[in-house]
Amino acid sequence: ENPAQIGRGYVAITILDINDNAPEFAMEYETTVCENAQPGQVIQKISAIDKDDPPNGHQFYFSLTAEAANNHNFTLQDNKGT
Repeated sequence: ENPAQIGRGYVAITILDINDNAPEFAMEYETTVCENAQPGQVIQKISAIDKDDPPNGHQFYFSLTAEAANNHNFTLQDNKGT
């Protein structure tokens, strides 16, 4: 190294803490389905929370796994954020 090509300086780095909490279910869910459940019957409503800011700005999307998506016995319905 050539000492004439070395320089020093100070850099200020600001870290924005925007996702230190992963989304999680609002509660622990345990779902059972009766064998006489009717087609189209709602068997479970789920919701999620995120402790990061903004408190009212998060939107969550749920999806079935590929296996379940190909099984037409179960579907998901979006309740428009409520």
